[in-house]
Amino acid sequence: MPKQLLLLWAVICSGIITYFCLTDSSNIPVVNFPNTDKIVHFCFHFGFTISWILFFKKEFKGKSTDDYQAYLISFIFSVFFGITIEILQGIFTKTRVADIVDILGNAIGATAAIFAAIAFKKQIDKI
Repeated sequence: MPKQLLLLWAVICSGIITYFCLTDSSNIPVVNFPNTDKIVHFCFHFGFTISWILFFKKEFKGKSTDDYQAYLISFIFSVFFGITIEILQGIFTKTRVADIVDILGNAIGATAAIFAAIAFKKQIDKI
């Protein structure tokens, strides 16, 4: 798959996550399931991290850098992206608040994505 397409996919995923994290939450249906918000943060950052891993692995392919650098950059990017979104929620939204536990959910999702990418390295390398 061309790296430009992977970059476009990663940017689109990032935009979708940004939109849903900064949009008015009063329009979101209430789900009576404990910690639904944390599960959503986990899933968002799992997908975010995987999409950036795919791009960075293609970007670094054939270069002297180790493939695992793509994992590290994607993880750090995901964590800082999540922290930034939480800060923006606290500053610019009226129906959302910055939450340290959301940041933890983001980091756990990013960590799970790293382990999944390592476990499925052969399949990812074929993309």
